[in-house]
Amino acid sequence: MPNTAAASAVLSRARITALLEQWDNRAFRAVAGRHWPGADPVLPKLSRSANHGLLWFGAAAGMAALGGSARSRRAALRGVASLALASAAINTVGKRAVRRERPLLDVVPVIRRLKRQPFTSSFPSGHAASAAAFATGVALESKGWGAAVAPVAAAVALSRVYTGVHYPSDVLVGAALGVGAAYAVRGMVPTRSQLPAPGRPHTQAPALPGGRGLTVVVNSASGSADTASLVRDALPFARVAVCAPEEVDTELEKAAGDCRALGVLGGDGTINRAVSVAVRHTLPLAVFPGGTFNHFAYDLGIESVHDTCRALTAGDAVRVDLGRFTPGPDGDGAPGHFVNTFSLGVYPELVRVREQWAPRIGGWPAGVLAAARVLRAEHQIDAEFEGRRRSLWLLFTGNGIYQQMGPTPGHRQNLADGLLDLRVVHGGRAPGLRLLAAALAGPLSRSPVHAAVRMRRVRIKDIAPGTRLAYDGEVAPAPRELTLDKAIEALTVYRPQALL
Repeated sequence: MPNTAAASAVLSRARITALLEQWDNRAFRAVAGRHWPGADPVLPKLSRSANHGLLWFGAAAGMAALGGSARSRRAALRGVASLALASAAINTVGKRAVRRERPLLDVVPVIRRLKRQPFTSSFPSGHAASAAAFATGVALESKGWGAAVAPVAAAVALSRVYTGVHYPSDVLVGAALGVGAAYAVRGMVPTRSQLPAPGRPHTQAPALPGGRGLTVVVNSASGSADTASLVRDALPFARVAVCAPEEVDTELEKAAGDCRALGVLGGDGTINRAVSVAVRHTLPLAVFPGGTFNHFAYDLGIESVHDTCRALTAGDAVRVDLGRFTPGPDGDGAPGHFVNTFSLGVYPELVRVREQWAPRIGGWPAGVLAAARVLRAEHQIDAEFEGRRRSLWLLFTGNGIYQQMGPTPGHRQNLADGLLDLRVVHGGRAPGLRLLAAALAGPLSRSPVHAAVRMRRVRIKDIAPGTRLAYDGEVAPAPRELTLDKAIEALTVYRPQALL
């Protein structure tokens, strides 16, 4: 009796397999043997262009270069990472696990056959897996780019059957594996929408539909000219004042006297200047990303003019902390503020070199050039740090805790945590190279070269004359003594509650 049941089960599986193969062959012949107007010159070329992922690497480069936003760059990077995982899984496991012959080409017209026929296992389709992985990875980060990429990915998958190199089941399973790879990448590195909403707690600010009662000050030197026109179109009732860098402070003070909310369009240095004015006049701040890096806006979750406009219309805002550096033995001087970072040591030199080269070669290349130069620098400072004399190559202080992304700080998920993210690179011989070697060897938290602590207040004394400090991309002479702390929830910033 048991033998009869086992035989029946084997027979049932054989029948199911035969039916699936019959369907697969029938579907293959229907697609590969059918003439679709306009497809013959297009689909074979599209299929070849996707060899080794070249089509998708090109698409990612175009998205990153032309997208003009951090979301576009993240979508491109996530698409490539998903493609890489899918390709590795298919080529190392998938094709070795199932050995399947390629379809016979008797029903495929010669004009659409590939010049170079693949010789690996037909199951599953690597092209379909890569296409689905890239399109899904992009869509998980950016629905707009995902919608643009999806038809191309579908056409690549179809082309594999149309040119006769895969059965439909090869393509369907490959696509399913590609989608799974994209979700696996998301499981390891969450998308921005999965992260906790940055900038808490929520608060109310004046609702200004159309920008009525808003004045936006634009720094013309921060690459914001094109974005300023977007602000004018989106907020027709707002006053938009475009000014040169040396006029920004005057224009901000003028705007603060007759507006309900102060807007700023520029990089982090321009935003820093607007923050001081907004706090002094107890005005809510509307930030429009328009500089090279836009760290403060992006950590708030504001990536476009549209994000800020939605917040202004609804009156949605958050309260955030401000970092402070106050000169004097008892911190009794006039304080300066930073919304992102404050640093002593080699970082001010990095900022100086970056700002020197940015107008000639662009912000990102200038940043790479500056980083390469300071990694070789031996310059370090001696100072009394929290009661102990130390030799420091770099002191970095973040306004809020930065999430670790590899060897360097990444993004902040909370801008009202009341904490300073303090990171110190100790002095010594070739500290930059030692830091780089330590980062490549493992987590910096276990490196003797680097120390990271969370504090609410820091005192630094006996800073050598001529030492420079950097805050939010600005460089200034450092005082002999200073105190670092935070003004808790001192600033109100517009930010939509529902990030899209």
